[in-house]
Amino acid sequence: MKTRTIGDTTVSAIGLGGMPMSIEGRPDEARSIATIHAALDAGITLIDTADAYRIAGEADSHNELLIAKALQSYGGDTSHVLVATKGGHHRTKAQEGPWEQNGHPDYLRLAAEASLTALGVETLGLYQFHRPDPEVDYADSVGAIRDLLDEGKIRMAGISNANPEQIRLAQEILGGRLVSVQNQFSPKFRSSEPELELCNELGIAFLPWSPLGGIGGASSLGTHFEAFQTVADAHGVSPQQVCLAWELSKGPAVIPIPGASRPESIIDSAKAVDLELTADEIAALDAA
Repeated sequence: MKTRTIGDTTVSAIGLGGMPMSIEGRPDEARSIATIHAALDAGITLIDTADAYRIAGEADSHNELLIAKALQSYGGDTSHVLVATKGGHHRTKAQEGPWEQNGHPDYLRLAAEASLTALGVETLGLYQFHRPDPEVDYADSVGAIRDLLDEGKIRMAGISNANPEQIRLAQEILGGRLVSVQNQFSPKFRSSEPELELCNELGIAFLPWSPLGGIGGASSLGTHFEAFQTVADAHGVSPQQVCLAWELSKGPAVIPIPGASRPESIIDSAKAVDLELTADEIAALDAA
């Protein structure tokens, strides 16, 4: 598996997004654990999660607990696996409850402590502020992440769903220790390209979430964007592999984290690191 870096840590160039294994429509636990084990077998060493990944009305941390269980039950060494989790975005207890932001420093501290417990670790490998809260000054929220970093509760700090101004501000507040930005990016969602380019410039990992277009868009990617299917047919691979390889071509900072709920899906995604696209193919995909 080819690698890239987050801060001082080497990780696989493709990560695993855990959200589909915990929200509505999720598979049973056995299949989810098999999916995580398949990712590890394929050489994936970055797993993304968040305390908010759960069904509405359910207690927080379903996905964190699931990942912890999968790592504990895996037969091989997992000491090199980086689990990236997030806080500051949550779901209400009500059935079909909405997703809400809470960037208050006190809440972020409690959320980080809860993630430590759920994951069964003494230090969170990568902790990211999940989403800006319009009711809380962004600097105060990032300041809470800085404090957790200074106290050793987290080893590395990142942010998610941020714009270029927020990236620069977070880098300043964290004293140059911002290691990751996790934003939505896919063929149908290109508006985070400025943030991607800024991360390449600053040497900060850019982690595209829903890199295949989300749960509803991944399966129809080749239909909605014919260029991806054309390139896939030329290489004898899936359009999903082509999509991830195209994103990797965007720069050394990019580490896509496709979600998966079946072993077959993440095994296919992991193969994207070995797919070499020509300059003409990349240009065609850029224009799709």
